[in-house]
Amino acid sequence: MPQQTDEHTGRRTWWRRYLAFPLIWKFAIALALGLAAGLIVGPPIAVLQPLGDLFLRLLQMLVVPLVLVTLVSGAASVSPATLGRVGGKIFGYYLVTSAFAIAIGLGLGSVLSPGAGLEMPSSGGTPEEAPALIDVFLNIFPENIFQAMAEGNILAVIFVAVISGLAVGSMVHSDSARLQDLGETVKKLSDAGSEIMFKIVRGVLEYGPIGVFALIAVVVGETGTDALLPLAALTGTVYLGIAVMILVYVILLLLFRVDVRQFFSAAKEPMLTAYVTRSSSGTLPVTMRAAEKLGIREGTYGFSLPLGATINMDGTALYVGVSTLFVANVSGVDLSFSQILQVLAVGVLASIGTAGVPGAGLIMLSLAISQAGLPFAAVALVAGIDALLDMGRTMCNVTGDLTGTRIVAQSERHVDPPGAARRRDGAHGEPAAAGAARAADGER
Repeated sequence: MPQQTDEHTGRRTWWRRYLAFPLIWKFAIALALGLAAGLIVGPPIAVLQPLGDLFLRLLQMLVVPLVLVTLVSGAASVSPATLGRVGGKIFGYYLVTSAFAIAIGLGLGSVLSPGAGLEMPSSGGTPEEAPALIDVFLNIFPENIFQAMAEGNILAVIFVAVISGLAVGSMVHSDSARLQDLGETVKKLSDAGSEIMFKIVRGVLEYGPIGVFALIAVVVGETGTDALLPLAALTGTVYLGIAVMILVYVILLLLFRVDVRQFFSAAKEPMLTAYVTRSSSGTLPVTMRAAEKLGIREGTYGFSLPLGATINMDGTALYVGVSTLFVANVSGVDLSFSQILQVLAVGVLASIGTAGVPGAGLIMLSLAISQAGLPFAAVALVAGIDALLDMGRTMCNVTGDLTGTRIVAQSERHVDPPGAARRRDGAHGEPAAAGAARAADGER
């Protein structure tokens, strides 16, 4: 009997150690082992294909419910009072730059064609015929939301989720006690649904390394070393796009007469932190501290930076654009103009709901691929190097957040000389956000 107890405890300890091991290293190890297994075993490694197909099915399973509950929860959190001048400016900035970023990704992907010449083994479904552009627009407004969910019409699901969330938010902030109570109930349910989906996402990502190992092993087993060069091309294209996007931020700062040297002197800490941690939310205290160094008032950065960490994903949008073209090239599919517009729309709108989700990049890529009707099999190739891509795109996300905050603060004249905010607040107590930032950085 004691031996069985020890054995049970041993299994549980092994499982906890596996869960505690960083996901980035799990995917890296899975990629390396998959490459090695594919090269050593060759075509017979195809027997592992079902393990990879299971991972693809799990990703597809998450798409609709994840978008629905997270967008309702996020939109319901928006108070009508916040939709004022500052909120409108920063929200508009986030949407425009995200659209610009994914356009850069699609443009670079079209010019450099990462993945061209590599043929993916047929798996994960066949591409669907692209609908006409006018049908794409009309399908945003579904006749039957349940049918749209069953058919995987992501744009329709996003539309219904956003308007539902805004309606719930208006109820929460209503003057009627009855509507407030009902709104809070629905919001709690949507928040609970979001947490449930996050738990499921984490579970799927824990299985992800097995799926990545199997699918990459099969691809390399059937194609040999031909798969390595396209992956390197994808990585190079994404990082080139990130460099272009940071150049765009520099141009915007110059247009608003912001000292670029001073800006990046303050921004270098959150940029480096974001690159290492791969988390916009985790970097938020450091980003707030950088905003304070730039003289931005807390009333501005205290609203815009948390909002940006939630909905602004310039780097991820760019990554989705490049990776979608990569998947299309690997799958031997030429995207139509309407499909490209769908990828653009999904990449911008889905960022509102998926920014706080672990593995958000893969989820957004799955959304875009699903909407464009592309096969899912090539997603495993991207997943294998996703950690490396995630580091760069998270840095881009945080840089975009701080750039937008500085520009809006400049336009609203909410910028004080460096150190003025600290001197002004010294007599009245430190701002809560700034204090949290310094505490997170180890200052006392």
